[in-house]
Amino acid sequence: MPKLPKKEFKRYLDRLALEALDADLFLADPGKGEGRLFGGLVAAQCVMAAGHTVGDDRSLHSLHGYFLRPGRHDVPIRFVVDRIRDGKSFTTRRVKAHQAGEAIFNLSASFAVPEEGIAHQDPMPAAPRPNGLPDWEDVRREYVKDAPPGRFDSAVEVRMCDPVTGAGEARARNWIRVRGELPDDPLIHTAMLVYASDRSLLSTAARPHDIPWNERMGASLDHAVWIHHPPHLDDWMLYASESPVAHSARGLIFGGIFQRDGTRVASVAQEALIRRRRS
Repeated sequence: MPKLPKKEFKRYLDRLALEALDADLFLADPGKGEGRLFGGLVAAQCVMAAGHTVGDDRSLHSLHGYFLRPGRHDVPIRFVVDRIRDGKSFTTRRVKAHQAGEAIFNLSASFAVPEEGIAHQDPMPAAPRPNGLPDWEDVRREYVKDAPPGRFDSAVEVRMCDPVTGAGEARARNWIRVRGELPDDPLIHTAMLVYASDRSLLSTAARPHDIPWNERMGASLDHAVWIHHPPHLDDWMLYASESPVAHSARGLIFGGIFQRDGTRVASVAQEALIRRRRS
């Protein structure tokens, strides 16, 4: 899947450009589309809202969010920021996203001042190069031929290392890349990383159960991201995920996002609801 034209990609960036209604109150346009709103977009917009209330000397290092209701297209989203704490090293914010008078997402975010200290990481998993691998959207269209195009996010390109071939291990490796050029703004790069981190996790938990794409229904229940290094989304990144447990139609998934040089940029955790589609 090629990069998007500048004008088309700008439509995605415009969704991250929040309108400040007050010091801690923001408004965003979710854009046009069909089906429910992509949850990663709402999380990214919450990151932008929280980041606008924090000084430039600190950056996001962790967030924990709950998806409360499905978001909708063509209805503005209002973001209310609570300034929980402003400390010497850490700043804490809580953001509630409202749409049509109802809360759809709740986020807690922590920002930190960079400092020298302990550092270690496990090596990046081995993976084939992204060029030539099947595109996520092409594979998805083979299974869900009548899905509306707006149902799936397309601002992030996903290349699959592990094909879907019946029941298998609850593990997946995908290369992800933003399908356009981002401005030189650390907050936008961070928000877009959170945006992309909501891709492929649900499918990882569904792999052992051999539920075809067009026969399952799912929803993200919560989402957590820990950022270890300032993200720069100007190249491919490997997104490796695994689901160690699932019970009562809920699957738990952990993920790691790596730069090409092996640096682990972020870690992700999510619980997702996965069910067979009812007749």
